[in-house]
Amino acid sequence: MSTSRPASRLAFPVVALAFAVTMMGTTLPTPLYGLYREEFGFSAFLVTVIFAAYAVGVIAALLLFGALSDQIGRKPVLLGGLAFSALSALVFLLAHGTAPLFVGRVLSGLSAGIFTGAATATLLELAGPRNHARATLVSTLVNMGGLGAGPLLAGLLSEEFGAPLRLVFVVDLVAIVILGALLLAIPEPGRRAEHPRFAPQRPDVPAEVRGVFVPAALGAFAGFAVLGLFTAVAPSVMTQLLGVHHRALVGLVVFAVFLSSAAGQLAMDRVAVHLAQRIGVVTLATGVVLIGLAVTTTTMALLVVGGMVAGVGQGLSFRAGLASVTSATPAERRGEVASTFFVVAYVAISLPVVGVGLLAALTNLKTAGEVFSAVVALLALTTFALLHRGARGRATA
Repeated sequence: MSTSRPASRLAFPVVALAFAVTMMGTTLPTPLYGLYREEFGFSAFLVTVIFAAYAVGVIAALLLFGALSDQIGRKPVLLGGLAFSALSALVFLLAHGTAPLFVGRVLSGLSAGIFTGAATATLLELAGPRNHARATLVSTLVNMGGLGAGPLLAGLLSEEFGAPLRLVFVVDLVAIVILGALLLAIPEPGRRAEHPRFAPQRPDVPAEVRGVFVPAALGAFAGFAVLGLFTAVAPSVMTQLLGVHHRALVGLVVFAVFLSSAAGQLAMDRVAVHLAQRIGVVTLATGVVLIGLAVTTTTMALLVVGGMVAGVGQGLSFRAGLASVTSATPAERRGEVASTFFVVAYVAISLPVVGVGLLAALTNLKTAGEVFSAVVALLALTTFALLHRGARGRATA
């Protein structure tokens, strides 16, 4: 298929923008959950369950479609991810009850799980071997930037304009349609397999990699639990405990946490992987302790600082952990092990949040926030101890 040079030149920014918009769509409901509760009359605990439905979609997509773009090409998979994103936005736009919110979140998870791997691979191929570092940087920024931009955009539009539960999804759908049309116009950057086959990924880790995998996965679990907290529970904390009712401000706080995560991931370029992991989990533990103190003292500034510190730690430990796992894994099993790593991360973004919601229902939101902070800080420090012990073992071997 012949393509024009302008289409080829546009391919990289188009894929990057589509990546950002897809990830943005997954976090658009964050500052709106309070409005949904008022509209449909469900409990705060159900908010966390609705949020967790996202992880079901992501994990299903990672396991079922993780390697699909290697078989049928990048563009069909990217367009499929955009289609699920559009369906999610449409379900939220038309929602008149609680059940569609679950459906919309699962569709949103499918879009993210399908799009993330394919978009990252596409950006690397479009950039070429000489520009892999640039493509990796862009991939990190659009991924985390998109996740952070969702709550910010939804907060601003819902606060400043009418139809707060509708307008943001109209804007999202318009962006998706435009980017879908642009994706259709660009050349296929990858190669299709001669005999495509559908092969679901099975979570597994080779025995020789488990010593590296376990602490890396624990660090990822702790970090993603914090991201889950800020995208599901933090709006309730800010509203009920801290008296913050401005949705744009709620969105701005969540945006700052994701932006800090991106900064942490970028900082890894300046630090050795083994050191970055340990610095990352200690930074994460520090941030989570500050979050716990913010909940105890009902201090907004402390919550913001704690979230940003934890975000830096999450980004640093996550990227370093993934790098250590992939470098320790045989090349023929890297896709399988990386998928397992991401499954752990996305379980972490959902289950702990549901636990917080359940504990808040049984006690109160303040107690739930304090317990969450203590458990995640302990998990991060346990990860540090495992990493330190592993480093000492390698040094004496």
